[in-house]
Amino acid sequence: MGTYEDGMNIRRQVLGDEHVDRATAAMTDLDADFQRWITETAWGGVWARPGLDLRIRSLISIAILGALNHGELELHLRAARNTGVTPEEVREALLHVAVYAGIPAANRAFQVAKEIYDEESP
Repeated sequence: MGTYEDGMNIRRQVLGDEHVDRATAAMTDLDADFQRWITETAWGGVWARPGLDLRIRSLISIAILGALNHGELELHLRAARNTGVTPEEVREALLHVAVYAGIPAANRAFQVAKEIYDEESP
């Protein structure tokens, strides 16, 4: 299992200091153990593994979250700018979502991606 420090470092690289600072400040006694666990396990244990770089892990996360129609898709689409995932790569991943997880899931994921990229356009 990864360490909390490894996880926090990766989490900050991917999600950005501002997001992580907000999430950390919002922690309470209720979710502190859970937050520590996901930082150690997801970020320090999986994201910190050497087998894939952060860009590929980010793209995989976007595809999975899109397939699941999960609310964290928006977070990971925004984080893609920190990992080097391009809008063209997101498009290709979401086309895979359409084929393997269904058109409705991909349609929603494309809508979310368009909203985010429209916000980020000058």
